[in-house]
Amino acid sequence: MPELTTKTPGATSLPRRRTPPGPHGHPLLGSAPDMQRDRLGFLLRLTQQYGDVSLMRFLIWPAYLVNHPHDVKRVLQENHRNYNKDIFTYKVFHPFLGKGLLTNDGSSWLHQRRLIQPTFHRKNLATFGTLMTKTTVAMLERWQSKASRGESLDVFNEMMRLTQRIVGQALFSIDLDNETDTVGQAVTTLSELLSGYIYAPFPPLSVPTSRNRRMQAATRTLDNMVYSLINERHRRAGDTNEEAVDLLSLLLSVRDEETGQGMNDKQVRDEVITLLVAGHETTSNLLTWTWYLLSQHPEVEQRLHAEVDKVLGGQLPTVEKLSELRYTHMVLEETLRLYPPAWIFSRKIIADDELGGYDIPKNSMILLSPYTTHRHPAFWEDPEEFDPERFTPERSAGRPHYAYFPFGGGPRMCIGSSFAMMEAQLVLATIAQRYSLRLVPGHLVEPEALVTLRPKHGLPMLLQDV
Repeated sequence: MPELTTKTPGATSLPRRRTPPGPHGHPLLGSAPDMQRDRLGFLLRLTQQYGDVSLMRFLIWPAYLVNHPHDVKRVLQENHRNYNKDIFTYKVFHPFLGKGLLTNDGSSWLHQRRLIQPTFHRKNLATFGTLMTKTTVAMLERWQSKASRGESLDVFNEMMRLTQRIVGQALFSIDLDNETDTVGQAVTTLSELLSGYIYAPFPPLSVPTSRNRRMQAATRTLDNMVYSLINERHRRAGDTNEEAVDLLSLLLSVRDEETGQGMNDKQVRDEVITLLVAGHETTSNLLTWTWYLLSQHPEVEQRLHAEVDKVLGGQLPTVEKLSELRYTHMVLEETLRLYPPAWIFSRKIIADDELGGYDIPKNSMILLSPYTTHRHPAFWEDPEEFDPERFTPERSAGRPHYAYFPFGGGPRMCIGSSFAMMEAQLVLATIAQRYSLRLVPGHLVEPEALVTLRPKHGLPMLLQDV
């Protein structure tokens, strides 16, 4: 790939700028076709050929891929106010997510974050542990007939269905399993269509194409469910016997300390839809990739089973026992390193800054990819190897904090990260007590980078009793 050394359209031009190298790309489209063809491979090739900062172009917009932990830290933490989400890669989500924490920005985001943060206190999250294991046990009972007949099941679909039921109970105190086809398909449809739109944002969402009509129909499906639940809670608000036992009730009850005002229905809707997506697809992909990696590394799987047996002694896992399931947690951490569901973050730079020794002009797009940084050879020995031992305290001690950022970082770190890890650890331990999962021989496993990182062809696996 030849280096791009000429002036890039769309960014501020200042004299004597130190410009990072990068590909020329298509004369009109820039690197958009390369990104569309092979998103993960393209980003990895950029880091391998051009180093820790590279410059590309999407149509008229310059974009800088930043790969070094020190520069990631500057964007997400040290100078985070200089990097916002006023960028089309987040704006395309507004018709779906509205202005929830994921897509909101500025003072509005800060107000919402401060308002919602107490809802995700560890004390509140711990109350959901029992429902997570109970829902997993119900799934295992359904699996039993398939196991006895030696039939395979698609673990990707199973984890999607499971996490949807869990998030439905945690958010709304209802079982979404009866609505799995409707709600699950709505989330999947939006994820796939919006993912393509990010890299090819034409025609705009306002044009009534088949794709856009499908997106709007899926949004209506979710809106109808969420608003009906919000209205139901309002009707029950005067019942003194009602307790705030789910996240929707907690969100409806939060009040600003200074004004005493809560969120309006639209704000609650936006946060709930954001949590539904983040708590549904993200965790399901983490668990799916974990089962795949365990099936490819029997020595790791054996050690996982040994820890689960020793710590739990045949009892179901509880929130109180999670701290003792240290290796189980490391397995999940290593899976997040290799297959981070949130495989890319983007920001718009407000004022000129310096990253990696290069001058980055304002109004440019900044790309941060956990998928590539988690494979940085300076910080990860044999980066493609699956090795949970990387996350022992001894081996983690000398590693820069932002060499690993599966949930982002800084003030905008994912608010649901503790919920997601608690859920994944409880589900993994519960299933590992009963089954070992084996990939169906000959099945092609290929990551697909949509809004989240998922297996393109599903993950058919066979169940073996342990």
